[in-house]
Amino acid sequence: MALPLLPGNSFNRNVGKEKFHKSQHWGFCNNVMMLVSDEKPGIGGEPLLGQKIKPKCSIYPKGDGSDVPSWVAFDKQVLSFDAYLEEEVPDKSQTNYRIRYYKIYFYPEDDTIQVNEPEVKNSGLLQGTSIRRHRITLPPPDEDQFYTVYHFNVGTEVVFYGRTFKIYDCDAFTRNFLRKIGVKVNPPVPCPEDPYMKIRREVLEHVEPLRPYESLDTLKQFLQYHGKILCFFCLWDDSVSMFGDRRELILHYFLCDDTIEIKELLPHNSGRDAIKMFLRRSKLPKNCPPRVYQPGQITDRAVLNLYGDFIKNQADGFLMDRYKLGEVDQEFYKDSDLSLGVTINVWGRKVLLYDCDEFTKSYYKSKYGIENFTSVSCKPPSPPPKIERKFPPYNGFGSEEDSLRTCIGLKPTPHRRNFKKFMEKDSYGFKSNILRFFAKLVTDKCVDLDRMFVISYYLSDDTISVFEPIERNSGITGGMFLKRSRVKKPGQEVFKSELSEYIKAEDLYIGVTVNVNGYLFRLLNADEYTLNYMEQNTDKYPFSNLKLALQKLKQEEAKSRELKQIFRAADRKHTKKVDYNTFRNPRDAYFVWGWPDHCQTPLLWLLLVTRLLWKTGSARLVDTTRMTLLGRRDILMSFTVGNLSEQEFVTIVRHYRAPEDTCSDVDFLIALAHEKFKKNMFENFDSFIYSCVYEDREKKNVLPTKDIKRLCKSSRLPLSDDLLESLLSRFEDSEKQIDYKSFFSALNWRKNPVPELQPASYLKERCEDIWLGMPSPIPAKYIDYLTLLKDVFGLEEE
Repeated sequence: MALPLLPGNSFNRNVGKEKFHKSQHWGFCNNVMMLVSDEKPGIGGEPLLGQKIKPKCSIYPKGDGSDVPSWVAFDKQVLSFDAYLEEEVPDKSQTNYRIRYYKIYFYPEDDTIQVNEPEVKNSGLLQGTSIRRHRITLPPPDEDQFYTVYHFNVGTEVVFYGRTFKIYDCDAFTRNFLRKIGVKVNPPVPCPEDPYMKIRREVLEHVEPLRPYESLDTLKQFLQYHGKILCFFCLWDDSVSMFGDRRELILHYFLCDDTIEIKELLPHNSGRDAIKMFLRRSKLPKNCPPRVYQPGQITDRAVLNLYGDFIKNQADGFLMDRYKLGEVDQEFYKDSDLSLGVTINVWGRKVLLYDCDEFTKSYYKSKYGIENFTSVSCKPPSPPPKIERKFPPYNGFGSEEDSLRTCIGLKPTPHRRNFKKFMEKDSYGFKSNILRFFAKLVTDKCVDLDRMFVISYYLSDDTISVFEPIERNSGITGGMFLKRSRVKKPGQEVFKSELSEYIKAEDLYIGVTVNVNGYLFRLLNADEYTLNYMEQNTDKYPFSNLKLALQKLKQEEAKSRELKQIFRAADRKHTKKVDYNTFRNPRDAYFVWGWPDHCQTPLLWLLLVTRLLWKTGSARLVDTTRMTLLGRRDILMSFTVGNLSEQEFVTIVRHYRAPEDTCSDVDFLIALAHEKFKKNMFENFDSFIYSCVYEDREKKNVLPTKDIKRLCKSSRLPLSDDLLESLLSRFEDSEKQIDYKSFFSALNWRKNPVPELQPASYLKERCEDIWLGMPSPIPAKYIDYLTLLKDVFGLEEE
């Protein structure tokens, strides 16, 4: 009865076997078919009974994880062994053998071996790769096998092609690798010294050649530090010498060749030549010689004599000084000698290093481990007390500045004007840089009471000119009252050593009284440019500061209700604005009696009267016996009890002025454009409308302003740029678009004519201002008093 086919119950060795192929009896060697040796395996590649197959490559112990091929596991790994070889040297009296040192490299990935011999200088041998990389067979009788990793160890000998190499050491990686695969590594073995190299070294030590080979290789230093420069900030204090001073320097140390250059920082107007190089780039000796050596004076060797055939003017050789008597021993500054706080000798000049840049700090920190880079304080000593120079008083000849220049130097020089201020403040373009004020002469003479003047202040040179407008049948000539010149302030001594003080731009503002060479002028008003200039420079003109002016009004908040009722009484048409004359002086509206004794303030009495007028509808109350003009005290002036100046009042009026009607402005521009068209006989307005209709793809009857302007320019519309810009700005809407039909229809002087321009007279352009007593311009026509009350007191409309 047969046993069941279960594991352990069957003696059939083919159970579980998958490979049944037979190994062949023939193989190939050098492309020649020949019989296989006795190592032929059995069926399926398994060894026969009693057969031991020798391994053809290194077998490494298996580790944990998946198996990978050796050429993957040991990629780029090399075992390095140090070995030497005893080589016999025949026919040599000095030595019978030589010791040659080798490096044996074993590659675990494919069991290949490479042998290199390190190059020795002047050895006389061909060195380098002794055996190229390949697999090496074992010496006979095992020449059918190759060297594996197990054949190498410290203290063993290996034979490569009949040459015996003795291994005396290996590197750390090789030692760890052998230990991991189970090989016990022997300790290092002492290596013998080559007798020939020993004898040669002893001979060279005792023999001094005439011209020894001295290698001075600076290429490595150049390649490593090229472009790297240490920067130090230096100070040379030469103030102890005559006409000497403190000199700021910058020292550059070039790491590539240990040279130093020094540049000088020249301040402005130093009086020195504009040569920044203080020391050209060269090596700097620590101990400077007493004199500068001539070219060729410093040499390593000196030529003593020449010998040879001098008949042919040709020398066969020369004798040199072997003792180097002409050599000069100089010590130069290195990077290790430079640090903060160190004083170096620059050819006899003591230069202090007090600071350095960031690259220098990082270099010294990485190379020398220096952490402290505190800069050295090198403040100059306090200057001696300056002796006050006294000048003689002004003698009355010439100007004060010219007289002072004669006292400063032996050769008088003219006084220098402030040229920078002249170039900045001189008139150019639309900026005149001239402050113009309307002034009135303050005098007791009845003839001069109504004289009007224009005072011009020139910002470029602080000069003043006074001009009087010519009035017909006035009995006064008029014209230039004072030529352009600087005006001194009153009350100064004439003959004194100091320069006189002159009237400045900050001294002129509306409401002030100015003394011009003995004549008193009260400044009543100013032109638009002057007011804008003063409001833009509130640091110089505090009276043009709106915030300061409104703060003075806020101090009288208890009277805000009374002030509001006064303005409402003056605004009979309820337009929420009053004209300038009423805002400043209400005398044209109301004449009132003298107030009773129980009314403490004129404002309260004016309030009672305005209430009465509001109920009765009367325009004026007149007392024939006694009339007191309350309106001569202005509303805001009396409201602030005189704290509000004239300039501050004008600033408030300009800020809260109501916008004027621009219809007249548009009519004036259209009339001006019609006049231009008539002169040029331009009538082609329909083509403009056709072009705009073509451009208007969406049929909205509007086009952007830039497109209208481009069309007018391309069609050569006979209008100037300023006039065209003004017309376009009047017709454009909030989205910067223009209704082209209405625009060009308004410009068509044939279909839509407008009245021609009339030459305006001088008297019609001026507004009658009652508080001046004569014609003069006013800051604004109407003032929005409700916005003023809201911003100052927070009062809303009732």
